[in-house]
Amino acid sequence: MTLRSPTHILTGTRIRERRLALRRRQADIARVAGISPAYLNLIEHNRRPVGDRLVARLAEALEVPAAELTAGREEARIAALREAAARAPSTGELAPELEQAAEILARFPGWSATLIATARRSDALERQLINLSDRMTQDPYLLTNLHEVLSAVTSLRSTATILAEEGDVPEEWRHRFHANLAEDSLRLSTTAQALVAYLDGFETEGGIFTPQEEVEAWMAAGTPPIDKATDLASDAARALARDHLVRMEDERAALPDAALAAASEEGDPLRIATRMRAPLDLVMRRLAALRPPGFEEAGLLVCDGSGTLTLRRPAPGFPLPRPGDACPLWPLYQALAAPQTAISAQVETPQQHRFSTISYATRSQPEGAFGPVLTRAQMLILPVEKAANGPAPVIRIGASCRICPRMECPARREPSILSPAPAVQGP
Repeated sequence: MTLRSPTHILTGTRIRERRLALRRRQADIARVAGISPAYLNLIEHNRRPVGDRLVARLAEALEVPAAELTAGREEARIAALREAAARAPSTGELAPELEQAAEILARFPGWSATLIATARRSDALERQLINLSDRMTQDPYLLTNLHEVLSAVTSLRSTATILAEEGDVPEEWRHRFHANLAEDSLRLSTTAQALVAYLDGFETEGGIFTPQEEVEAWMAAGTPPIDKATDLASDAARALARDHLVRMEDERAALPDAALAAASEEGDPLRIATRMRAPLDLVMRRLAALRPPGFEEAGLLVCDGSGTLTLRRPAPGFPLPRPGDACPLWPLYQALAAPQTAISAQVETPQQHRFSTISYATRSQPEGAFGPVLTRAQMLILPVEKAANGPAPVIRIGASCRICPRMECPARREPSILSPAPAVQGP
């Protein structure tokens, strides 16, 4: 038994549909094409294959381009129809006739296109719903801002209730209550503004949601003037940007651009720090900001003692998660446990991109000997060919557990929504 391809099925059905649309008889079309009406009848009912020459003659008789009668280009649509049928809810005895997908596509192209588009939109909405659900239940930024809004509203209501119910409030206390109202109102306004901008970005894949992401986009754009920066949409982001500019100016004064560019020929940040007699953490931050020759693709990650990323300058190809999430295998976090010690390691992403990293942590007590000890770690990221001489262990990392395809990772803390990464075949 000879199996007929979808191309043959669609061609016969299309010929018949076109002939009926023209209100032409089989005998008329068969005579022009040089075949018998009986043979054309077999073709139209998908019982005979059709060669290219015969298709060309039939197309001329039917007054259409030959490409309109061939169906090789429709195989993807046939597969899409079958996929839509497979994903549809079960209807018991009224199951879709998968074997007739090609004929349905040929006879009802408009309805088929509508069904395919509807199925694809349904899939997209389902993925968006899952994404929104994850954010609503797990996103630390959203949860923190909602808590801040509730806290500010509760404080405002308490203060307003006291002023409304206590008719005779001493002037000193009245001034305090008014100051509290102003402070809580400003806090609520700033938080609500950031929250609205965040929620507005939910429908945008990869959109800017948090003040930190706004600042990162502003930095990627070359730090234009804050009052003209379109990336800085919220007051919180503009405040962070101003603080960043102050730090950058202080660090540039401590380690001028010209001197750093001249010393960058050493290639190794530790040697650069030694040559310039400068702290290694300062050298790492300045290399990532200036990107002198040899460090054009440098990236930098900075975190505080809790492990929260406070600065993200991505290196090309290095996966970054959303703020509040990260891969626990990054050498950045190993440095937190060994302050004042440079940790050199090579890392490999799930896409088999390798990078050379140097991680370094520092501790400080800005409030004096009896104040809290603050820890900060940072990781300089370089293409592997820019690695300093010497062996370094290779660590297989990801962006965060939820979107990492490395299913067997020993540091996994939650299931991944992705399928396992395919194995890379050797040469």
